[in-house]
Amino acid sequence: MALTPTETIDPAAVQRRSVVLLSAAQLLSGIGNGATLSIGSLLAVQLSGSEAWAGSVTTVLTLAAAVAALPLAGLAERRGRRIGLVTGLLAAMAGALLVIVSATAGSFLLLLVGGALLGLGSAANLQARFAAVDLAAPERRGRDLSTVVWSITIGAVAGPNLIQPGAAVGEALGLPATAGPFIFSVAGLLLAVVLLLAGLRPDPLLLARSLSRKEPDGGRTGPRRRSLALGLKAVRSSPMSLLALASVVGAHGIMVSIMSMTPLHLQQLVEGPMTEHHGDHAMGTDALTIIGFTISLHIAGMFALSPLMGWLTDKAGRLPTIGLGYVLLIAAACVAGFGQHEPVAVTAGLVILGMGWSAATIAGSTLLAESVPQEERVTVQGVSDTLMGAAGAVGGGFSGPLLAWLGYQGLNMAAGALAAVVIAAVLLRMFRKEAATA
Repeated sequence: MALTPTETIDPAAVQRRSVVLLSAAQLLSGIGNGATLSIGSLLAVQLSGSEAWAGSVTTVLTLAAAVAALPLAGLAERRGRRIGLVTGLLAAMAGALLVIVSATAGSFLLLLVGGALLGLGSAANLQARFAAVDLAAPERRGRDLSTVVWSITIGAVAGPNLIQPGAAVGEALGLPATAGPFIFSVAGLLLAVVLLLAGLRPDPLLLARSLSRKEPDGGRTGPRRRSLALGLKAVRSSPMSLLALASVVGAHGIMVSIMSMTPLHLQQLVEGPMTEHHGDHAMGTDALTIIGFTISLHIAGMFALSPLMGWLTDKAGRLPTIGLGYVLLIAAACVAGFGQHEPVAVTAGLVILGMGWSAATIAGSTLLAESVPQEERVTVQGVSDTLMGAAGAVGGGFSGPLLAWLGYQGLNMAAGALAAVVIAAVLLRMFRKEAATA
C-alpha cells in the first residue's frame, strides 16, 4: 500500500485523527460485545437445555479471538491496521446475524458458530488499542491507548441495557425476544466498518514503519514470518515484556471466569434454581433487568476509568499500575464471593473487577508495546491477544464446572488466588528493579 510522501504528512496530526476514528469505531462495535456478554450464557442454557453449557458462548468467543489474533496481526502487518480491523468487524457482523438466526431456529450449533465469529470482532477491538500507539509519543502512550479503550464504554454499557428495547424490536419483527438486541449489534458493527474504511487514512502502522525506516514510499524489505513461537521468543528476550504479557493474560482470564458466570448466578438469585425443563423456562423481566444493569456497570468499570488508568500508567509507572490492577482483582473476588447472596454486593464486585482489568490491561499493554523492538511489535501484540483469548477461553470453559462444584463463592476465591500469584511476580520484579537502580 503506497503512502503519501512522509515529508508532507504531520505524524502528530495523523495520530490525533487515528485516535478519534479508532475511538468512534470502538464505541459503535462495543454494542455487540455488551449484548453478547449479557445474554450469551442465557441463550446457551436456553438452546442447549443444560446449565453445563452456560459458559460455552463466552468460551467459543474468546477461543476464536485467540485463534484469530495472529492472523489478524499478520494481515495488519501486510495491509495495515485498517484492513485488519475491518476484517474482524465484518466477521463479527456476520456472527451477530447468525445469533439472530440461531435464536429463531432454536439451534445451539448456530449459536456457537455465531459466537465464534463475534470473537473475531473481539480480536479486532483488542488490536485497536495497539493501533492507538503506533504513532504515539512515548510520554503519551498510556493515555492514547486508554482513550481508545475508554471509547468502548458508551457502546458496551448501552449493549446490556438494550436487552429490553431489543426484545421489543425483535418481537415487532417476529423474532424471539432474545434475538432483538443483536439487531443493534449488527447496525453498530456496520457503522464501525464504514467509519474505518473511509477515515483511517493514512494507515498509522504503515506510516510508523515508513518513518522508522526513513522510506518515504513506505516500502518494506520483505514479508516477515509470523508465528506464536517467534512471538514468544521475542517476549522471552525481555523480562519486562514477559511480565507485561503475564499481567495482561492473567487479568483477562480472571475477569472472564468471574464475569461469564455472574448472569447465571444472578438469575438463580432472583428466580431460584432452574428446573429440569430448561427449554420451558422463561426468563423473567426482573432477572433480565438486574443482569443487564450489572453487566453494564461491570463494563463501565472496565472502560469508563480508562483515561485515569492511562494517566496513572504514564505518571506513576507501568508496574505500579499493574500492581494496582491486581489488588483490585483480588478485592473484586472477595466482594462478589463473600457477598454472593446479595445482588448489590455481586454488582459491586463486578464493577471492581472491571476496574482491575482496566488497570492491568492498559498498563500491561503499554509496557508490552515499548519493551520489544519495532520490527517485532506487531507479532508480539498478536501473541498477546492470542494468549488473552486463550486465557479467556480457559476461564470461560472451566468457570461453569467450577460454579457447579464450588459455587459462586468458590469460583471467586479460585480467581482471587490466581491474581495473588501474578501480583507476587509483579512485586518481585519491582523490588529487583529498585535494587538494580540502587
